[in-house]
Amino acid sequence: MHTNSYLFFNGRSAEALKFYKEAIGTTDEMVMRFSDSPDQSGVPPENKDLVMHAQFKIGDTTIFMSDGCGGGTTKFEGSSLAIAADTVPDAQRIFDALAKGGNITQPLMETFFAKTFGMVQDKFGMHWMLIVAKPM
Repeated sequence: MHTNSYLFFNGRSAEALKFYKEAIGTTDEMVMRFSDSPDQSGVPPENKDLVMHAQFKIGDTTIFMSDGCGGGTTKFEGSSLAIAADTVPDAQRIFDALAKGGNITQPLMETFFAKTFGMVQDKFGMHWMLIVAKPM
């Protein structure tokens, strides 16, 4: 058994997939649009091109996403996705890419528990933490 995060982008999933591929180097595993459903009876015409379900990978981790019913603003409150980078330069590169169009909530810096640690909210409102841990 394992757990996956499922993120709802309210009409911006395709944009988010492209952004994360460029910013983090994610790989798309699957993208299914509402137009792909064999039963179109409950799909409003304005939702046909929205993402019903997608899967992408960050390293070994699979993240699920959807546009849901589209519209509205995304609200990723009370959670963050954390990336444990291998090196400080890797963390800096990813952090800077995620910060484009977003907000830095904690600049990357060395802490008592990490070679570097920082927090950023990307342009979709998703919260991210980047860390390069110190050896125990």
